[in-house]
This record gives sequence, structure tokens and C-alpha cells, in this order.
Amino acid sequence: MKNKYNIFIILLLLPLLSLAQPNIDSIFVGDHYLSLQWISWDYYGISTISNADKDGLYKIEGKQKSTVNDDYLKISGTLKPVNSRHLIFTGTIETCINFINNGNACVREGEFNFMVHGKRQYWRLQENLNPCDTVGVADYVDIFIAVK
Repeated sequence: MKNKYNIFIILLLLPLLSLAQPNIDSIFVGDHYLSLQWISWDYYGISTISNADKDGLYKIEGKQKSTVNDDYLKISGTLKPVNSRHLIFTGTIETCINFINNGNACVREGEFNFMVHGKRQYWRLQENLNPCDTVGVADYVDIFIAVK
């Protein structure tokens, strides 16, 4: 009998608990700075995150281009928030850096994790080893939290 009351109380409080959650759309939807450290730490590209679909997936499209050569970063796919600090990205990340992979494009497709660590203000790609480089360089692909 006591378990029935506990379940009843939880069901009554559930709507109140959901009000305490941050409005996820206000964090994600809009234009966000996008960066790859090989291109620049001083200027950024832009990624646009669109409203979630019925499955809770947000669409993301973005690009950062170098101002001094043909290097670039492109990102295209969907984001599924695990929480405000962890996003699961499904799609394509393409990088082209003149001194990596003989200057050829490197395309990654699949599912990747972007996470915020500590007090950082960006989600960083966790699977950051460049799969097209034999030396094992890390690509720091960052999506900044603050909407541009």
C-alpha cells in the first residue's frame, strides 16, 4: 500500500520537476560560433542549429573557412542532447588542412560525442583523432554555447 502512495506522489510532482529543467531550445536553437584550432583561435565560423523535430533531434549546419588559404571545417547532421553538456552528433564532419592528409579533405561520418568539460563555454568533439593522418593529430572541433 505504501508503494502505491509513493508512486502517486511522484506522479503528482513530475510536472513540477519538469518545470525546473532549463528550456533546451533556448540553449541550442540559433547561430553558434564553430571552430577548428588549425584554422584559427581568433576568428570563428558559424553553425546554425534548428528547432528539434518530433524525435528530439536538432539539425546543425556549419562552416569555418580560413582567411589565409583554402583550409576549412564543415559540419552537417543532427544533434541529440543527452543533457545540456553532452550532445550526440550524427552526420558528417569534413576538414581540409593544408599540412594534414597532404592537404586533402578528411571526411568523418557517423555518430560522435560533443561535450562540455569544466567551465568551458563550448561543446568539444570527443573523438578528436584525425582518422586521415598517420601521425595521430587531434582536431579540436568546438561548437560554442553562446548564441552569436
